[in-house]
Amino acid sequence: MSLTGNWNYPTSVRFGVGRIAELADVCRSQGIQRPLLVTDSGLARAPITLAALDALRAAGLGVALFSDLKPNPVEANLAGGLQAWRTGQHDGVIAFGGGSGLDMGKLIAFMSGQSRPVWDFEDIGDYWTRADASRIAPIIAVPTTAGTGSEVGRAAVIIDERSHTKRIIFHPKMMPRVVISDPALSVGMPAKVTAGTGMDAFAHCLEAYCAPGFHPMADGIAVEGMRLVAGALVRAVRTPADLEARANMLAAAAMGATAFQKGLGGMHALSHPVGALYDTHHGMTNATFMPYVLAFNRPAIEERITRLAAYLGLPSPGFDSFLAFVLKLRKDIDVPHTLVELGVDDRQADLIADMAVVDPCAGGNPLPLTREGAAQIFAAAYHGRL
Repeated sequence: MSLTGNWNYPTSVRFGVGRIAELADVCRSQGIQRPLLVTDSGLARAPITLAALDALRAAGLGVALFSDLKPNPVEANLAGGLQAWRTGQHDGVIAFGGGSGLDMGKLIAFMSGQSRPVWDFEDIGDYWTRADASRIAPIIAVPTTAGTGSEVGRAAVIIDERSHTKRIIFHPKMMPRVVISDPALSVGMPAKVTAGTGMDAFAHCLEAYCAPGFHPMADGIAVEGMRLVAGALVRAVRTPADLEARANMLAAAAMGATAFQKGLGGMHALSHPVGALYDTHHGMTNATFMPYVLAFNRPAIEERITRLAAYLGLPSPGFDSFLAFVLKLRKDIDVPHTLVELGVDDRQADLIADMAVVDPCAGGNPLPLTREGAAQIFAAAYHGRL
């Protein structure tokens, strides 16, 4: 194993209950006078969003709202956001919400000054160098869910409807300049969303930890992130107003996104095409695939998982005790055990296997993810075979 790596870690984070009150001051600190607040349609009329808009207007900022987003955003949503940006003559973006709002806000800020199509900046090789970095607008991120960790990421996901694939757009300056992480904003999340986004955070930590390569900082952050999820997710689902649980989940989400620069793997490589084809919730799809990918990768990760099980304080620490822990956690928060329960059929199983092996996350799987391997995992997850 090579003891080398290229490491980057996140941005300025203002973490704590009530810190949303600092939003206007943060805008001014970044030279933003006319922010475009980008969120999803479900949050557009939510009290937390309306309160943020009112506070920004009361502070004299020329804020406008853009919320025409699908749960899995597409290019048409980006086009609409860029039109709103130009119409309002905005000078910065507040990316507000869960993964879709955060990612789309970052994409609007990134694309606001570019002349090339968004697909020219896909996370392949050095494609990011094609962008005019001087024309990327400042971004402030305000997460309202605890899952994707997009608030501390340098990339965003968007669906290419022509090929029905999720594409990752990357640029170092897509990293938000300031993050306001206020656990109180996540209290109103429905239980199902809390569960799905929380399992996404867990999947990020788990796949990063299992990814091959030398990155002890990422590994350390990942295992502590999983410990936080283990102690907080069920509480957050069952007792929505538990601010300690909400805070731990919000921290774990950012930790997962920080750690996964080391790599992801088969959970994401399979959930991306399933989400693109069936419009399933990304975190819940990862959670459904989780035990089957773990079982597939067992020969390569058993020793590592044994160390993780010990850190989590599981009885008789080992791979089997960790798998039992994952299965119980899924059951406790009503994660589907099979793809059938998730609303996915097997008519496109071959296509999903083909798409999974070329997904950017496939390269981080602990075992080589071949087409046959991807098909094997899909079949196991479809039939519930472990």
